[in-house]
Amino acid sequence: MKKIIIFAIALATLAVTGCKEFLDVKPQGTPTTDTYFANDSQIETAVKSIYSPLADGDDLFGRDYHWEQCVGINMVPGRTRDWPQLFCLQWNGDESPLRSVFDMCYRFGSRANWIIKALTDKEKAGETLSYVGTRSLGEAYFMRAWLSLTIASRYGTKELGVPAVQYEVAFPDTPYDYSIPPQAASVCDNYAMIVADFQEAEKYLGTIDSYSTQEKGRASKEAACAMMARTYAYWATWDAKQWDNVIATVNKLENTYGRALMPTFSEMFNDEVATWWNKEYCWSIPSNGGYNPRTGCEFPGVCLENKGWGVYNGWGQFKPSYDAFEEFLKDGDSIDHETGKAALKADGKMVNERLYRSILQYGQEFEYYGSKMKYYGDQDVETGFQINKWMEPFKHFDFVNTGYVNESGGSWPSARVNFHVIRFADALLLRAEAYLHANKAELAAKDLNAIRKRAGLVENCTGTWEELYHERVCELMFETLSDSRIDLIRWAIGEGVDTWMKNKAIACLEGHPRALFHVYRNYPGSPVGQGVDPTGNTVELGEVLIFLKDENQKVIGTDMAMRKGAEYASIETNLMDGQPAGVGPYKDYIDMNKNAKWDAHLAVFPYPSQQVSKSAGALKQNAGY
Repeated sequence: MKKIIIFAIALATLAVTGCKEFLDVKPQGTPTTDTYFANDSQIETAVKSIYSPLADGDDLFGRDYHWEQCVGINMVPGRTRDWPQLFCLQWNGDESPLRSVFDMCYRFGSRANWIIKALTDKEKAGETLSYVGTRSLGEAYFMRAWLSLTIASRYGTKELGVPAVQYEVAFPDTPYDYSIPPQAASVCDNYAMIVADFQEAEKYLGTIDSYSTQEKGRASKEAACAMMARTYAYWATWDAKQWDNVIATVNKLENTYGRALMPTFSEMFNDEVATWWNKEYCWSIPSNGGYNPRTGCEFPGVCLENKGWGVYNGWGQFKPSYDAFEEFLKDGDSIDHETGKAALKADGKMVNERLYRSILQYGQEFEYYGSKMKYYGDQDVETGFQINKWMEPFKHFDFVNTGYVNESGGSWPSARVNFHVIRFADALLLRAEAYLHANKAELAAKDLNAIRKRAGLVENCTGTWEELYHERVCELMFETLSDSRIDLIRWAIGEGVDTWMKNKAIACLEGHPRALFHVYRNYPGSPVGQGVDPTGNTVELGEVLIFLKDENQKVIGTDMAMRKGAEYASIETNLMDGQPAGVGPYKDYIDMNKNAKWDAHLAVFPYPSQQVSKSAGALKQNAGY
């Protein structure tokens, strides 16, 4: 086996006394492979180390993986926009987020390989693994598969796979040496290995319901089954026959494991731990709030208004576009613009719960720090909106000290949310897509209408690609680990994809996302805005939340004050023909993306140049780069 990259195993320990400590990562050191798996405690400490990319650092699922989701037209970068080429089809592979995700996946994948090799060696030697050992082996298979899937879907093509090995299969009698092997001949070979790993994980893991309270949040049979469905869907990009496996796997998830949609859309995004492990849950990154700076995905705080309206250091780095808002509007507006409250139908139910829960628009009433306020932005570049799916923990007064949000300083702004990697709605939409490939429109319509029914919308789908696009985009918007970028690529190049869907995906990839610009001026904390207010009118804009602080600048309460400013109006400098007043191109894409054109080689990223150089020719760069 040719060695390309060598990673040291740097283990971490995690306390095991409950959900709050499950992702509490603290470095422990580097034990030796000869002595480390002597008992359950050592096994559990080893396997917990491979969960740490879920909760430790910006480098993988904390933040860096999310930047690339700004490809397309639905989510745009806010305050920090260091890699505009990453959003405009002009990446070079050496962008910091791409390099860090690549490195972290292989680093932690090597840990999983090492654990699997050690535990399967025990089984080969005739030792019966304990419950902890059996579950831990399943977890190692699961994490190796997930990390491999992350790399394979981003770098692998039918003509050239990615470096990967099932060490215990390829080298059963060789001591593990932590190396990454040469590339597979095709990404289809990678996907076959990944499916095999998820199958092994499913065999060794317990079900969600069988786990104790302390075990909740670990990989489970349901998680392995759901992620297997996603793997088959990605594989089907290059081999359309795999759609049959998507259908069979989602059927198993539904019928064997009892996964189903929850009654309402909003309950999937609450901050109460006891509700997380419901029938729609498959796999997530659980985050627990409190002072501990390493307890889950930081995305909720990363997309919170920069500086959090004066009370918390939100980062303001990801924002919805007007295009995203417009897609939701096809099902109706979410608020009564007179009151800012949810728009209701005659039966008292929301007109558009998905939009209400997914996007905060200007004037929308929401709870923040123990008070009701109406959304406005007062920092950075405005798009007119904020992501709302993950705002529940921020509604509580003193949310840091009450344990809902991490760190008053905001240097790791995770919050108490169950950040979904895949939930049953995602799997159901994959099955609907598979039915479309099988020309079974009536079955696709059944799954699409189940999604609409749960959202409180008219069940009017007939089974078309246009409907699939709308439902998948609106249902999963801003759940960045469902990977909308990969969806667009699958639809742009996939075997058997409908012409409408191909054209739509390419248009989104080449697209120039739009923003709804606001030009409120003349009051403290007004949004920056873009362009020029052509009216100059000054009007009462309603109430703004004021934070009352003691002599130490600690917030001790809230109040409201009337704000005045220039009213919302057209932004002449950014208007596009035929656009609503105030809608214009988001400026970061204007110059770099104006000539961006889709090409099939852009379906994958180029490998980081440093890794290609270090490989001494063993790692082949992807075609077209």
